[in-house]
Amino acid sequence: MNILLSGGGTAGHINPAIAIAETIRKNIPDANILFVGTPAGMESRLVPMAGFAYASMPVAGFQRKLTLNNIKRNVQAVYYLARSGSRAAKIIGDFKPDLAIGTGGYVCGPILRKAAQMGVPVLVHEANAFPGVTVKMLARYCDCVMLAVEDAKKRMPEGCELRVTGNPVRAEILAYDKQRAREELGLDERPLVVSFGGSLGARTINESMLNLLVRSAQDGRYQHIHGYGQYGGFVLDKLKERGVFLGSCKNLDVREYINDMPRVMAAADLVICRAGAMALAELQAMGKAAILIPSPNVAENHQFYNAMAMVNRGAAKIIEEKDISPERLTAMVDELAGDRAKLEEMSKNAREMAILDSRERIYQVVEETLKKHGKV
Repeated sequence: MNILLSGGGTAGHINPAIAIAETIRKNIPDANILFVGTPAGMESRLVPMAGFAYASMPVAGFQRKLTLNNIKRNVQAVYYLARSGSRAAKIIGDFKPDLAIGTGGYVCGPILRKAAQMGVPVLVHEANAFPGVTVKMLARYCDCVMLAVEDAKKRMPEGCELRVTGNPVRAEILAYDKQRAREELGLDERPLVVSFGGSLGARTINESMLNLLVRSAQDGRYQHIHGYGQYGGFVLDKLKERGVFLGSCKNLDVREYINDMPRVMAAADLVICRAGAMALAELQAMGKAAILIPSPNVAENHQFYNAMAMVNRGAAKIIEEKDISPERLTAMVDELAGDRAKLEEMSKNAREMAILDSRERIYQVVEETLKKHGKV
């Protein structure tokens, strides 16, 4: 059994692809699995680290804003696109997949379209509430499009087979209970606020958190773990300038990266973060109230739609980046963290959105498709 997977560009495309591959390997131990991604994308590093074979295909997206640099990038994108058909045909011809699965990103389009043209059954998984251009384009070639959330259905083309499977979350996310996590972190009964903007850091979130961190150092109202990211080191300097010395503030834990995220998230009462698809799936799985600050620098503004899926169900609050200020963010934290009943209600609503058997649902679609095409 040969299974081809493709997805890249962002963790939101790569992590679901790896989770799907792991699920297939668990259920079909002798399956040969090949990933197709770009030569220098995140997937070229993460996929081999996860133990899967990797083939590269240069692909680039088109830039809409016309600058001299973007025109050069678009010329390169046209060149890659012209060569992608033959490269995709060679990969598929050599590997001979029984099934091709895509999770979005530029590389997904040419490889899955060519697979369909060569008679290979195709499935696609969409992690976001607002489906990307690649997924909508591929829908007509697919046996089924697997969706993370119900909201995505209304944004898909008519006539394609749709199944809501959720986003597969990491097993360790479900391993911690709140009490155990808080004991291990040495926390007391005060609310724990957890904030982060991703591994690189989000400048807007970092700048907006400073007021709250300074106030918490002064009054100790909250316990607070903040991850400032690779480019957020200025947070430490700013705190010192405002008289906050972290060594003497036992209720503050400010670090570059939250390496023990499953434990920290389990302990949290309120989470402040971006609205990436996988982060929200984990918030839902753990039943966490959240303040979401969607990144505006993503395709089709999809993080806004991801966030609104939770906001509309009473599981989160939203502050768009254009509207954020330190004062507004602090006021919203105070409103929520000071109301235990409200936090419990939001937590319950988040948990009700969770699809905890996502891997099983996805594998069911895989199995049905293989049987439909006589592959098992």
